[in-house]
Amino acid sequence: MRVFGIDCGTECTGYGVVEWDDTVRSPQLASLGAGAIRVSKKDHLPQRLAHVYCRLLELLEAHQPDVVAVEEVFYSVNAKSALKLGHMRGVALLAAATARIPHAEYAPLKIKSTVTGYGLAQKEQVQFMVARLLNLPCVPEPTDAADALAIAICHIHHAQTATLQAAAR
Repeated sequence: MRVFGIDCGTECTGYGVVEWDDTVRSPQLASLGAGAIRVSKKDHLPQRLAHVYCRLLELLEAHQPDVVAVEEVFYSVNAKSALKLGHMRGVALLAAATARIPHAEYAPLKIKSTVTGYGLAQKEQVQFMVARLLNLPCVPEPTDAADALAIAICHIHHAQTATLQAAAR
């Protein structure tokens, strides 16, 4: 299973690709790449959205994931920031749909809890655990990329659990 995680942001959208191959003798999570799509504050919102959309389509084509995992909307005190973030999430979901790749969404608490064991973990804790789980030599940078990898790891863990539960029925 290859999962493309997306951590949407208004100025920096992180992405990370994680693969789990359970056909090998000793299956492990493996990072196939991570990074960030940055947009300029000077650009108007439509240009930012178009840039992120085009770049996501390129990355989805290059990595050929089985599923795209995105963080669910969180509630913010600042309505304007939440609305802009919602636009970016819409672009991410549109890119997955355009590429005909199924998607899954996870709440921030579920992602952190899955990766660190604690739903209110700090960004540094998430980075540390992502590096450990993926056997990386150092923590992924920027934090948006680490968060995207965490989202992908979260999906893999929950998909495995769902598969085991279905098999037990």
